[in-house]
Amino acid sequence: MIRTLVLFAIAAAASISTSRAAEPLRGTYVEARTCQVYTGPCFANGEIGSAGKDAIMTWHIKSGDLGGVELKGHSVAVIVRTSHTLGIKGLEDATDRKAIVIVDSGADEKESAALEQFALAQTGLRQSEVQEVYQRDIEMVFDMNDVTATVKVEDFASIQTRKARPGDCICSNERAFYPPLTELKGCVPGVTIHGDVSARRLGHRWSIPDSRTAYLGLFDVDSASLQLAGTF
Repeated sequence: MIRTLVLFAIAAAASISTSRAAEPLRGTYVEARTCQVYTGPCFANGEIGSAGKDAIMTWHIKSGDLGGVELKGHSVAVIVRTSHTLGIKGLEDATDRKAIVIVDSGADEKESAALEQFALAQTGLRQSEVQEVYQRDIEMVFDMNDVTATVKVEDFASIQTRKARPGDCICSNERAFYPPLTELKGCVPGVTIHGDVSARRLGHRWSIPDSRTAYLGLFDVDSASLQLAGTF
């Protein structure tokens, strides 16, 4: 109940604040899924309904605030599980959505609530679909030159990714078949070199090594326009 009240307080502050323009939330993003996203239609069709029901999304905020709460330097991750492949419309048309949210251990109460609100707004998840919110160490190392990234979420995930290359093609018809699960300023499909995720609260654990299952990107979000996702 207290967490919900804090979320609404931040949402209200973000929507009515007119004394100054909120600084956009900018940073880096890494996503990994249990189906191929850089692939050809034949490979994608072979996985529909049987794979791609799980994903992890991680944001590292380099600058910006939400509702007057400074979030520079903080990170947040969402691990989601659905009953069907996260396809062309991603989370929008997914059914039986369940998620956990992890905010970084350095965030205080207001920052944690703002990070959760940001994650809900970026994914379209409802609070009722969030099974638990945790506070853990989150580390993201994003190399803009080589377009590689590593993500470590204490107790939950270890991901190592790189930009997809021509040599990753199998049928020579590969493309970014599925879009990222959130809106980004720019992104590239990638290869998950190492990927282990454990989400006991969702009743699932998965591993996706050496697979074309990732996105690496940048986000630039007008925090003044963010709306808290549905709460029912």
